[in-house]
Amino acid sequence: MPALAITTGEPAGIGPELCLRLAEREWPMPLVLIGDKTALDIRAAALGSAELPEFLAGGATPEHPVSIWNHPLPEFVIPGTLNPQNSREVLYMLDTAIHGCMSGYFAGMVTAPVNKSAINDAGIAFTGHTEYLAAAANTPRVVMMLAGGGLRVALATTHLPLKEVPAAIRPEPLTETLRILERDLRTKFGIARPRIAVCGLNPHAGEGGYLGSEENDVIAPVIAALLAEGMHVSGPYPADTIFVPSHADGYDAILAMYHDQGLPVLKHASFGNGVNITLGLPFIRTSVDHGTALDLAGTGRADPGSLFAAVELAIELASIKRE
Repeated sequence: MPALAITTGEPAGIGPELCLRLAEREWPMPLVLIGDKTALDIRAAALGSAELPEFLAGGATPEHPVSIWNHPLPEFVIPGTLNPQNSREVLYMLDTAIHGCMSGYFAGMVTAPVNKSAINDAGIAFTGHTEYLAAAANTPRVVMMLAGGGLRVALATTHLPLKEVPAAIRPEPLTETLRILERDLRTKFGIARPRIAVCGLNPHAGEGGYLGSEENDVIAPVIAALLAEGMHVSGPYPADTIFVPSHADGYDAILAMYHDQGLPVLKHASFGNGVNITLGLPFIRTSVDHGTALDLAGTGRADPGSLFAAVELAIELASIKRE
């Protein structure tokens, strides 16, 4: 059985210590943490955790259920203190996981959080994991989806300033996003005929054009075209009603038009146990639903629930893919 890659994320954040806690449980698949072994050993000692063995790249499937693929950092890590000089190596860790997934060496990858500002302060243009993975895998379009609390919420746009969102709601990208969402719900999640609800962009889904035209001009025509193709998609629905449980329960996923339209609802329902999934990639990628939490780094108080859920889902998806 191939192993699952776990990138340890921003070394000064909570990612490393959460990853170390994966050794507290038994897993049906070997886990390989990609990070600086010395830094992880120091963090483990400070928190009273067990030191993990090193995984030798290019070797056989690791004998130990959780091991470390060593990526030495150029600078010493101080929990809670960002050091942009370590940022390039953080991205190299991602590259290792990506290449391993693309070659079939890894069954998938799970990512601990990185710090965007530290990476940009290092002079590296970086908007987020989702965009970086898409570029590295040469995938023209990917879809960000979070799952938790009984919901799956995908995004038509991701990390855009709010003022830029309306111009980004265009027929071609919206159509492609819905096709990726529907396809991956079938092929990765094993849902035979996914039911997808689509949010409107404006309050009350535009109120028939009185509160905005995007619903009439773009969103509704895209939905109609995909319905004609046989896709089980409906909307546009007002975002303030589609997330009501009696409505949301009738769908396998909800597509929100922008980041803060859908994710606050999902995080309210599942924070600490939510999972971020990147759809459209040629491999499985899940992640936590939280950030680096520098104020908690090194304290031992960070909750590993979201990371555990991300690993569980990645293993589940890898199992579906192998069937």
